[in-house]
Amino acid sequence: MSGYTAPRIFVRGVYFDNVTLEEASERLRTSVREGRRETVFTPNSEIVQACIDEPALYGVINAASLVIPDGIGVVKAARILGTPLKGKVAGVDLGRCVLDFSAQDGVPVYLLGGKPGVAETAAERLCGEYAGLNVVGTRDGYFAKTGAETDEVVRAVNESGAQVLFVCLGAPAQEKWIVENRDRMPSVRVFLGLGGSLDVYAGTVKRAPKLFIRLGLEWFYRLLKEPRRIGRMMRLPKFYFGTWIYKLTKK
Repeated sequence: MSGYTAPRIFVRGVYFDNVTLEEASERLRTSVREGRRETVFTPNSEIVQACIDEPALYGVINAASLVIPDGIGVVKAARILGTPLKGKVAGVDLGRCVLDFSAQDGVPVYLLGGKPGVAETAAERLCGEYAGLNVVGTRDGYFAKTGAETDEVVRAVNESGAQVLFVCLGAPAQEKWIVENRDRMPSVRVFLGLGGSLDVYAGTVKRAPKLFIRLGLEWFYRLLKEPRRIGRMMRLPKFYFGTWIYKLTKK
């Protein structure tokens, strides 16, 4: 299969690509091989609700060339609205697919984000896991997102020759940073906004057990592990019930 292009599904103002994990991965691999540029965002229902609450974010999220539903809430909302998606595509899993083909194809990768030391630990573990993986640079996410410090990060990425850039700064900071700076990094073929994925790759954070993932309760597992997320999690029921209201009223 060559690069896969799918129709987009409109969910509460965000345009999601209706792809499976395998289709998304193959599209990115083909884009790298053919010299096309891709920006990948992975919004869940919390991020879509943030767009609803702050409409200026729509322009940022929809500026990506590939938008995948990283949350069962988005999949359910699409079904409620009568425009079903093929399913959830977890950003952390797509990141692993990109790492896999990067290792096979000799594509240089840069890891940006996380607390000090996390990107380096992730790089070490990933290079041990994916034979041939070439991580050409790492940087933590503790830098000013504009000005001289961002200029330094952009310069480091350019000098590294990276063609794939993982940007793990948390949403929506990472999406804003990518949109504002991607044109300054012409060698990068794939920009990935992947939130806390580096923590998972580094082993500092564990994903939910497979049962939670299969039942669509990964969000509940994260809440159990991090009760301080309760405020953010309140966006989930707001989004779910708001989708029913939107379906009935179109408002």
